[in-house]
Amino acid sequence: MAAKTSRASGQKREIVGVLSALLLNSPIVGVVNMEGLPANALQKISGQLRGRMELFMTKKRLMNLAIADAKKKKPDIQKIQEFVKGMPAFLFTKENPFAIYKLIKKNKSPAAAKPGQTAPRDITVKAGPTPFTPGPVISELAAVGLKAGVEGGKVAIKVDSVVVKEGQKISAPLAGILAKLGIEPMEIGLNIVAIYENGLIYHRDVLDIDEDKFLADIAIAANGAMSLAIEMGYATKETVEIMIIKAALEHNALEIIVGPALAALPVGEPEPAAQPEPVKPESKPEPTLPKSEPHKPEPTPQPSAGENVSASQLVAEVAKEKDVVEHKKQLKQTNEMKQAENLYQELKKKGTLRDKK
Repeated sequence: MAAKTSRASGQKREIVGVLSALLLNSPIVGVVNMEGLPANALQKISGQLRGRMELFMTKKRLMNLAIADAKKKKPDIQKIQEFVKGMPAFLFTKENPFAIYKLIKKNKSPAAAKPGQTAPRDITVKAGPTPFTPGPVISELAAVGLKAGVEGGKVAIKVDSVVVKEGQKISAPLAGILAKLGIEPMEIGLNIVAIYENGLIYHRDVLDIDEDKFLADIAIAANGAMSLAIEMGYATKETVEIMIIKAALEHNALEIIVGPALAALPVGEPEPAAQPEPVKPESKPEPTLPKSEPHKPEPTPQPSAGENVSASQLVAEVAKEKDVVEHKKQLKQTNEMKQAENLYQELKKKGTLRDKK
């Protein structure tokens, strides 16, 4: 006897089969949290995104069954199962994940927080003045973790404070304070949690790109690469013109600085560069010895008047004096003879004198 199946169970199997086929055949699968999204806002968003993506929402149990069935042929698809939370829905598309996230983010609108809602991100209250006058509101701010005081007759928040973390529930007192401060932390629109593509999972923080900052970072990187190529002399069609201009500017600057000095140098062979004097090691001064006076011969004592002189001494002195006189006489005769001989030779050379035969 065949087991009877209810009509509802047949519909569920059909839903699981359709969803499993979409998971297998779609290159890009996103998980969306639709918690807090009003029905009219969902209809508006669906109309704007029609033709570019398809939303499929059902019970979480059926979504998990579809993932379990699809992973038999596509094992990596199981990675999205951990993001099926809150009020999930699947998003199927063939477009780039970053382009899809940008499109969905563009279609969101800010909204005030309601008690019990989950914070989509860290909610921070900045320091600064408030429109409140001093009173019980100071204690209300303190109750939600805000440090406040009175400045200029108004209540002011002193420091930046994170009042609720991403994923935490927003309390009723906090929702009231945020509304009074005019802070709308919630967003009405599709909330993409993660996107699957070819075995990779892109989290929301990866998909949420600040395009202005991204372009600025690319410009900084390009300028840095250009500067590096110019400094290292790497010539390309992008750098060669700048390198030539840079070389010309440096040449002109060098000519201005060095030109007058070169013009003042004398024309000719360049003077050899002065060699630095070798550093002599410090020598210790030698010990000085007392200078000795040169030896002087003792003067011959001369007899003073009145002293008795022996005969032998007188004879020696006279003989000495006589020898000196005789020596001078001989020198004189020798010189005279040489002069006479020179005169004779000179006259003979002139023919004035003739030899006797």
